[in-house]
Order: sequence, then structure tokens, then C-alpha cells
Amino acid sequence: MAKGMILAAGQGTRVRPLTKDMPKPMVPILGKPVMEYLIEHLARHGITEIMVNVAFLHNKIEQYFGDGSRWGVQLGYSYEGVLDHGDILPRPRGSAGGMRRIQDFGGFFDETTLVLCADALIDLDIGAALHEHKHKGALASVVACHVPKEDVQAYGIVLADNNGHIESFQEKPKPAEAKSTLASTGIYIFEPEVLDLVPSGQVYDIGSQLFPQLVERKLPFYVQDRFFNWIDIGRVSDYWTVLQRVLRGEVPQMLMPGRQIKPWIWVGLNTSVAWDQVKIEGPVYIGSNVRIEPGVTITGPAWIGHGSHVRSGARVVRSILFEYTRIPADMTFFEMIVSPNYCVDRHGETLYRGDDTTHLRWGDARA
Repeated sequence: MAKGMILAAGQGTRVRPLTKDMPKPMVPILGKPVMEYLIEHLARHGITEIMVNVAFLHNKIEQYFGDGSRWGVQLGYSYEGVLDHGDILPRPRGSAGGMRRIQDFGGFFDETTLVLCADALIDLDIGAALHEHKHKGALASVVACHVPKEDVQAYGIVLADNNGHIESFQEKPKPAEAKSTLASTGIYIFEPEVLDLVPSGQVYDIGSQLFPQLVERKLPFYVQDRFFNWIDIGRVSDYWTVLQRVLRGEVPQMLMPGRQIKPWIWVGLNTSVAWDQVKIEGPVYIGSNVRIEPGVTITGPAWIGHGSHVRSGARVVRSILFEYTRIPADMTFFEMIVSPNYCVDRHGETLYRGDDTTHLRWGDARA
């Protein structure tokens, strides 16, 4: 079959403040870390030996996923950091540098390897992608899909000939300058020899350093233009949009947890909701031990994380409440992500609790 590599060492700066106290692969979707969906997907396709490179807040990833046996896979971790004045500090080695470090350490990459970024949801037909890679005799393949012309500046754009042989890349071009709309999805298939091109002990990137080498040396380097769901969580605004889509049931294999008690309304255990005195319009998930007082309006798609408390007269519209969030009486939250300490609107503007510049008030339901 093939081995797996999940790139999980990045800092997730573009999705702050979500990544202030959790690493990006742990950002939750329907109450599950985004990386869990990737591991489930790899397992479904028979990829059961998976290395993960980690750095920032790596303990949270390792404690949650452990050895992978819950998902029927084996997981190994490669920590990237340095000892600095007595402290161990995260120091990512770059996507290619991280893989080279694993290879130098124990030679893990001894067969075809599927490489995934830990911050996107995918339903790629992995078997078909591996078959095409082998059939073409590729040393490296990039899985790509078309994006709207106006969005090209968020992606690495691939230029290839009619056989799919890659001729060049454009990194985040302006729409007027883009020579194609085929965007790299951060899903790669590598033969072990590819890593010989990566220098040992250096920070080295797949997209900006390794790929130009493959092009320059005219090696068998192909793009696969595939049609599949690829939902990238590059920015906070993407996260809000993804959750709206998932809650509306638009993404296959992503099922609502809890028990459906009315059309489009799901609940966890032991909720306290004044059902006949509230207005709840789905799709809405209400987590365990959530209290919703009389006079509350919730308009979906919305997710109310466990242990949250929504006070009387409050309105929550197309918003996500992380666990233990308290919304005071008569307060309206419109198209926002809210945690006990901060809230972010759908465009990525962040407010922190106690900020005097806003009328919004919210808090921690445990207090």
C-alpha cells in the first residue's frame, strides 16, 4: 500500500486566536479535531503507518491521539525543537526538512508515501491517486484542484503540460497574473528518493524549495487534477465558513454527534433547555450540560459547545460557542466564534473578554 505523513508542526498564525492555546491540527469541527478526520480517512484507505511531525503545543496532539490504536493505525511523532537556555523550544524544520529528519533518524520512508497537511478536510480517493502516481512512474505527485480565479492569491498555483508533467509554480499570484487556476492542495505523493534532494539538518520547505528542484532537474513530477472535497482552514474566516457548511450537512462523512430530537436539532447528554419557551431554528447542535434559559433565540447553523450557558433573552445567530462559554442576558452574537476568553467575527476580527471598546459581553460558564 503506502505510508502516511501528516505535517503538524506549524504554528497556525493565520488562525489565531484559535491557536493561542491549541495547535492547529486540534482545531475542532463538530467537536472533533481536524486531524482526527484525516487519520480516519487514511485508515479507511488502508494507510496505517503514519508519522506526524510536531512542534508547537505538541503535547496536546500526542496526548489526544496517542499511539493511534483507537483508529486502527500506528502513529509515530517527530518533535522539532531546540534546547535554549535550559528551555525546550519548538523550532519547526519546514515541511521537507521535517521529513528528511525522520528519514535520517530511522529510514521510515521506504515506500510510496502520502503526505497531508493537518489543517484541511478531504475526501480524496486515495487509492485512485496512488494508482495514477504509480501508473505514470512519478517520483513526486501533487494533488491539485481548480479554485475560482479571484481566490488564486491564497494558493500555490501549478502549471503543467497536457500529460500533467509540472513545468512551474506560481506562489500566490495576483488574479491578473495567474497562468492557471489549478491550486496545490498540500497533498503530495512521494517516492523515497525524493528525500535525497532535501539537505540534512536544514529548515527546508516542500513547496518553495523542493518542488523547484524537481522542476529544474526535469524529474518525473506530475500534477493530479482531481475532483474531491478539499476544505482548507487557512484563516479564521475559512473556519467560520467551513463550520457553516458542515453544520448544513454539505460535507459527506461528517455526521452530527448527539441525538436528533427534532428536525435539524441535535443534543448531547443532560441538557437543560426550556424547549417551549425558546426559539431554536436548526441546524443546531447543543452539547452536553448546556443550559439555555427561557426567551433565548438560536438561529442555525450554530454549535453550542458543552458546558455553555445562554441567558434569557440572548440571541445566537449562525455562531459557534466553544465549550463553557457564557452569553449574558439580552446579548446578541451574530456570525461569530465565541470562547470563554475571546470572540472572533466571521472576517477574523478578534475581541478579548473585558475589552472596553465593544458593547459585547460574554464570559466563562464555569465561573
